[in-house]
Amino acid sequence: MHGMPRIGEGRSLKKALERFWAGRIPAEELQRTAAEIRHLNWKAMADAGIDFVPSNDFSLYDHVLDAAVMVGAIPERFRTEAGPIDLDRYFAMARGGAIDGHSAAPFELTKWFDTNYHHLVPEIEASTPFVPDTSKLRGEHTEAAALGIVTTPVLVGPLTLLLRSTGSSNRYALGRLDALVDAYGQVLAELHREGVPWVRLDEPVLVEDRDAKEVQALRNAYRQLAERSDRPSLVVSTYFGSVGSALPILADLPVEAVGLDFCRGAEQLGLLQSAGGLGDKVLMAGVVDGRNVWANDLDASLALLDQLADVAAEVVVSTSCSLMHVPVSLRAESNLSDEVLPWLAFAEEKLAELATLAKGFGLGRVVVAEELDTNRMVRRARLRSPRVVDATVRQRVAGLGNSDPRRSTRSEVRAAAQQVRLSLPPLPTTTIGSFPQTADLRSARAAWQTNHIDDVAYHASLCAEVDRVVRIQEEVGLDVLVHGEPERDDMVRYFADQLAGFVLPVEGWVQSYGSRCVRPPVLVGDVSRPRAMTVEWARYAQSGTSKPVKGMLTGPVTMLRWSFVRDDQTESETAVQLALAIRDELVDLQSAGIAIIQVDEPGLREGLPLRTAERADYLAWATRAFRVVTEPANSETQVHTHMCYAQLGDIMDALGELDVDVVSLEAARSGMALAADLKAADYQGGVGPGVYDVHTPGIPTIASIEVLLRRAVEALGSDRVWVNPDCGLKTRQYDQVVPALEHMVAAARKLRAELETD
Repeated sequence: MHGMPRIGEGRSLKKALERFWAGRIPAEELQRTAAEIRHLNWKAMADAGIDFVPSNDFSLYDHVLDAAVMVGAIPERFRTEAGPIDLDRYFAMARGGAIDGHSAAPFELTKWFDTNYHHLVPEIEASTPFVPDTSKLRGEHTEAAALGIVTTPVLVGPLTLLLRSTGSSNRYALGRLDALVDAYGQVLAELHREGVPWVRLDEPVLVEDRDAKEVQALRNAYRQLAERSDRPSLVVSTYFGSVGSALPILADLPVEAVGLDFCRGAEQLGLLQSAGGLGDKVLMAGVVDGRNVWANDLDASLALLDQLADVAAEVVVSTSCSLMHVPVSLRAESNLSDEVLPWLAFAEEKLAELATLAKGFGLGRVVVAEELDTNRMVRRARLRSPRVVDATVRQRVAGLGNSDPRRSTRSEVRAAAQQVRLSLPPLPTTTIGSFPQTADLRSARAAWQTNHIDDVAYHASLCAEVDRVVRIQEEVGLDVLVHGEPERDDMVRYFADQLAGFVLPVEGWVQSYGSRCVRPPVLVGDVSRPRAMTVEWARYAQSGTSKPVKGMLTGPVTMLRWSFVRDDQTESETAVQLALAIRDELVDLQSAGIAIIQVDEPGLREGLPLRTAERADYLAWATRAFRVVTEPANSETQVHTHMCYAQLGDIMDALGELDVDVVSLEAARSGMALAADLKAADYQGGVGPGVYDVHTPGIPTIASIEVLLRRAVEALGSDRVWVNPDCGLKTRQYDQVVPALEHMVAAARKLRAELETD
């Protein structure tokens, strides 16, 4: 299998990391917590009968960063002459910080393929030296061996590491592969000397479109590695989709085993049959879904395994990918009904599914007859549940037909009407939406959820926080305000809690990046909005200021992508249901007098299919779902959206299809490169390219913000540029937020004054 969640039960890693960063615990205590998580994971897998127990799947921050460290691809600003980097430098690469008395910018952050996990982007340039460091790999293998468990170390494969790095688009990128493969060869040789029997190399880039040069580079790389006599047996594994035309190349690689995802790549069975199978290779068959939480259809999986037995020398039952994308266990769940609970499987339950499938496949159905009967009964009950289908919702969706919803006026007409209503200055300043969730606020929420304070007291605490946030923004001098979202613990979960069709696991945490964890809701049935969700808070905040306050909504595609989605209907059908529910909220906000409504869609780019041929269809239904929400907005209502931490170059055309008035985007870590991309794409709408990185703990200077803002104005023009951070402020502290916003406003006012004198 591919690995377990690394956050630990009760998010123990998150808590230890944040205490360490705050200086409240020493490194030794952080490492003890990490070791405890690894030991529990290894034991759980071993107890489930897993033959290939992975190691090195654990990370203190990010497995892609770990891969860069493993091959010594350390940028100059983080290097040390003292040997391997220490924790301070490791975390500085992830979060930024002071190194040798100088401020060092962190690696960029982007999505791991089409998941909601964010990985750090290694910096591999033409001159980057590769100096392997196997201490983590060898250490974890030895650590597991002391527990009596022989593990299979897991490495990000060399082609994937190279193509997920910043140099991957440059002309020399593949030219670095030979040197990188040589470093991997040294790593494999060291593991071989340690007695490691198997190593798995993950190459998920094979499920994307790859050109002939890249495919040839893959072939050459693995021939070079396989020719070594001083290496363990090798598994080359892919996931998140089908390898398509690359399957014959993969089957021909001189390695001992191949891993394929049959959950998101069901067509791979036919490809294997057409290619004549894998010959004498072992097939690691990913038949248990590592990215969703529904209980496995055991009968279907066993039937698939029977067919796969004809195309490989040996079949090993596996997860489709790492279980880091699902929560740890259902054991701690107290918020799920007895009806819904059996429908689901988190990481621990998926281990049990693997064990059942392995027994049924290897020893026959009769050995697992009881488990199969229970599984069939649960699946039938889910299909028949009244939670699943709502006839009213289905009729409303049908009423849309094949219509193409659009706002009734052109963007230039809207812009004129909105300026009359809002009277905003050039380079208007605002934030993305959320403000810090303080300890007092979290304590009040916890007290309310456990009935230690009543609704009235909790409501009063929220009102006081909204008052505080509005006052701070006015004192800072922002032009467009937000209410700060103190009532929301999560931008998706908050809405899911108020929409019919969702259930919300209490302990369903998964890692987003570093110490950042989220609890995705689970979409179990048709979606509708029983009552207004945000109007009260928007109206309350607006009553306390003469400046416009944005209404804040989460868009339908993000609700879809950041939830565990239904597997019994298409995502496009679910998206329309979500869109109609959110549309009702937009109509009510507009009726309440809210002049600016932001419908956030950071998940839209994330959902882009990995194969180019599938993208047009996805973008068509995704942008249509967004327009279903915003169609009722009148000319005077300014509609914003926000996207962050994703490569947006390949959806530039789709931004226009959203038909919004202003889009805010992450741009700080990339040095405002996005502004040039928008100019090249001839995007005509208003743009708020983030002028500072909220995920870096330092406070940006006025000068640094000014540099980025000037680049934006030069590329896009002052009449279209908004000034804002690159994401919400929820994860920061007020002593960081207030001076950062003051600096942002100061930079905007400086440029504004220059414009007035031109």
